[in-house]
Amino acid sequence: MLDVIVIGAGFAGMYMLHRLRAAGLRTLVLEEGGDVGGTWYWNRYPGARCDVESLEYSYSFVRGWAWSERYAAQPEILDYARHVAGLLGLRADIRFRTRAESAFYDEATGSWTVTTGDGDALRARFLVTAVGCLSAANVPDLPGLASFAGPTYHTGRWPHEDVDLTGRRVAVIGTGSSGIQLIPAIAGRAAHVTVFQRTPGYSTPAVNGPLDPGHARWFEDHRDELTRRARSSPGGFLVPYGTRAALDVTAGERQAEYERRWTRGGVGFLTGFTDLLLSEEANESAAEFVRAKIRAIVTDPATAGRLTPKDQPIGLKRLCLDTGYHATYNRPDVSLVDLRETPIEEIVPTGLRTRDTVHEADVIVFATGYDAITGALLAMDLRGRGGIRLRDRWAGGPTSYLGLAVAGFPNLFTITGPGSPSVLTNMMVSIEQHVEWIADCLRDLGPHAVIEALPDAESSWTEQVRELADFTLYAKSESWYSGANIPGKQRVFMPYLGGVGNYRAECERVAANDYEGFLRTRLP
Repeated sequence: MLDVIVIGAGFAGMYMLHRLRAAGLRTLVLEEGGDVGGTWYWNRYPGARCDVESLEYSYSFVRGWAWSERYAAQPEILDYARHVAGLLGLRADIRFRTRAESAFYDEATGSWTVTTGDGDALRARFLVTAVGCLSAANVPDLPGLASFAGPTYHTGRWPHEDVDLTGRRVAVIGTGSSGIQLIPAIAGRAAHVTVFQRTPGYSTPAVNGPLDPGHARWFEDHRDELTRRARSSPGGFLVPYGTRAALDVTAGERQAEYERRWTRGGVGFLTGFTDLLLSEEANESAAEFVRAKIRAIVTDPATAGRLTPKDQPIGLKRLCLDTGYHATYNRPDVSLVDLRETPIEEIVPTGLRTRDTVHEADVIVFATGYDAITGALLAMDLRGRGGIRLRDRWAGGPTSYLGLAVAGFPNLFTITGPGSPSVLTNMMVSIEQHVEWIADCLRDLGPHAVIEALPDAESSWTEQVRELADFTLYAKSESWYSGANIPGKQRVFMPYLGGVGNYRAECERVAANDYEGFLRTRLP
């Protein structure tokens, strides 16, 4: 029997394997894909890149990698993951092309049995899920989809072989993060791109470019200090966080700050003032600034109007970074269909039929996102004490203790699970914190131990996560943060909003207090 089975070989699973092996624990990682990389193994669509700066989207303990751009593209990030796997010799303990179909906890032996898609049954004392928050692709069930004569793709499951869109009429459904990256990348290559948009979103410029070698050297020289700063910050990002409220300064000062951050680019646009996610009036000042930018970029007033979010706060859905996204609609070979005006009625062999016409297409691309945070966990048949299914346990919405553990599921840890900061942060910072906490916990437990979140601790933590959301504008939002993009999914705001630094401190307090909120027992 193994000590630990880890599901997933993205950045979380790779680091978890490294730490567990260092602790002398016999560990096996199961990975559905053919190599390491997780989301960067699957998301190979044109234009795919990270929206966290490359130097920050790196393991804090790996030195010597030279990034080429401020925001790395998918191939370079995958190369980095492969480099780390080779450097640390991780592949020897990873079983690739192996899907974990189910896992059940045996109370008599205090162990988990994981059944793979190949029918193998593997046993371990502990189970750690490192399945990623954005890995379960969401493909809408559109009438007539099977009748379409051409190929269809989802950005999150892009083929590994080259997809030649040259001279093709491409329909893109969805304008979230992946759509915003994909559309400018294929415009000009395709004969025509027709974009089907349900809800316009905000985006700010990435201002990407070659990485300055001098800055990279400085970052490397100060890596330890910068890591400490990121780990104690609200979001894990090394951006300047403002200390004033937007409503406490003049309109001119607000505009100047927004312009500075717009010009610099990156994820720091909304960190200039302290009240942008707390006050509707403050938020509106930032939202209107971005709306004015969209109107200035897009030359056709009708198209600009359709691309401009109305009566929608900024930042409550993911604030995307873009490279020329809105300017792409100035091209004659790119057109926009507003699905609120003319919804898709069905897919036909030659394209997509809306209320007023058939939009002909040779290829359909779904940029429709994911069943976020819980989707990949619930895709497995996970069963805890008494055979209870996690899907049933979460029928009313996900609950957890610290986003790390679920009551009734002993010896199970969920890296960046619901109830942790996860998707609102620099994921690399959150991944390292969770992995290190889990590794330290298993070291402290010793052999023959069983650890389980207490129901009262789980309830209290879940309520704290909800109260924090209710204190902000997020409580009024409908987004994938709360599962609103998945029909029938219970609406629960899933990320913890208290900040990376506060969350880390709470996890450390729990551990220091003999793992307060957990029940620890020992098998006979």
